[in-house]
Amino acid sequence: MTRNEILDTAKTLINGDRARDYGDAYLMHARVAALWTTYVRSKTDDLKPVDVAMMLVLMKVARSIETPKDDSFVDIAGYAALAGEISNVGS
Repeated sequence: MTRNEILDTAKTLINGDRARDYGDAYLMHARVAALWTTYVRSKTDDLKPVDVAMMLVLMKVARSIETPKDDSFVDIAGYAALAGEISNVGS
């Protein structure tokens, strides 16, 4: 894809399906920020790869507040599985 095709596709998504499915972008990002802030503040050390997977779960949770969708629950399960596997690396 060219840069213009990428931008056109992104514009279509954020102004169409994503806006319709997940609501106001500002509110969605505020929800994610609140969840991530709580998560990060509970940490006593630097973020690790497992934390990234867990924070992506929280992003999906924030999206599900507006519109629960099967796709989000599948993504949550996937990120949780990755978090579990990543947390065992080096153990």
